[in-house]
Amino acid sequence: MNNFEYYNPVKAVFGKGQISKLPDLIPSNSKVLLTFGGGSIKKNGVYDQVMTALKDYTIIEFGGIEPNPQYDTLMKATDLAKTENVDYILAVGGGSVVDGSKFISAAIHHDDDPWKILTERQVIKDTTPMGCILTLPATGSEMNSFSVVSRGKDKLGFGGDPRLYAKFAILDPEVTYSLPKHYLGNGITDAFVHVIEQYLTKNINTPIQDRFAEGILLTLIEEAPKVMSEDKNYEARANFMWAATQALSGLIGSGVVHDWATHMIGHEITANHGVDHGRTLAIVLPSLLRMQKIDKKERLLQYADRVWNINSGSEDEIIEAAIVKTETFFQSVGVPTTLSAYDIGESAIDNIVTSLRTHIPADLGENGNITADKVKQILTNAL
Repeated sequence: MNNFEYYNPVKAVFGKGQISKLPDLIPSNSKVLLTFGGGSIKKNGVYDQVMTALKDYTIIEFGGIEPNPQYDTLMKATDLAKTENVDYILAVGGGSVVDGSKFISAAIHHDDDPWKILTERQVIKDTTPMGCILTLPATGSEMNSFSVVSRGKDKLGFGGDPRLYAKFAILDPEVTYSLPKHYLGNGITDAFVHVIEQYLTKNINTPIQDRFAEGILLTLIEEAPKVMSEDKNYEARANFMWAATQALSGLIGSGVVHDWATHMIGHEITANHGVDHGRTLAIVLPSLLRMQKIDKKERLLQYADRVWNINSGSEDEIIEAAIVKTETFFQSVGVPTTLSAYDIGESAIDNIVTSLRTHIPADLGENGNITADKVKQILTNAL
């Protein structure tokens, strides 16, 4: 196991009715910037719960944060926060709203152009404290200090600073009841691949992390059919929500070797073609695993055995069967696994690869051996 430091100060407030606890979580007399997305919280009752709980607070609203939050939108929120002198941010939404709110939290205090936080990795000066109410389990952003922000076709990440952790995350499974199946499938896939990026790498004797990771994967596999078919199955939604949160809370990634090549390639598909983030992962991962099956052999065999109970046949047959099971799982939650499903053809691949190399000039993967040529082949095989 590699050396590591594990720190997670986020207070998880889990369960039905927990939005009512907001006054216990946000300091009294706070002036709160309420950030949210397209307005679904005003249709599903979450907005009313928030406003009732915060009736004694001054609330400044900022809606319209996009999936893959756009820099220009976030800067409008930043300017509003400065003008109104807000001293707390409450993000209500999915990972994009939480990611965007982290950026706002830092941008408020940045003396230079805040875009340089992303492009030049400028150190942030300070943050405005924030909390979040999660409405879409998927990214795990509610429980980590990382964020991804877009500006046109540039999709860049930043984070790692402990000041970017939310002070609290309210996780009420009931708020997921109104989510369309499309978003549920995306969230299940996103959480699953988050685990894979930290698990299917190198075997460096991390049995605790392995077992936690396998437990999350097995939970997602077991709960997914119920989540997709039963709109108000509280236990299934609760288990899904907690699994997605733990997939990227930092725990299973401590002391292990990470990959993240699937995410890096997927970001470019989103940036260039607008495919939902979770769906890009389902396109890339199976093809990438086939490309890297020699490097990942030991871990893929463990994955096949412990997660899919596949342990007979040749090593190559076992690995291929596990990859097919993974593809079938994504498809079972309504997420296609090919580029052609989104009308993306071979002619688009060179542009995706070029865009990727512009943003990340280094080779990808836990071994740093996924070259531009290999990325092209991965995408070609995913047609």
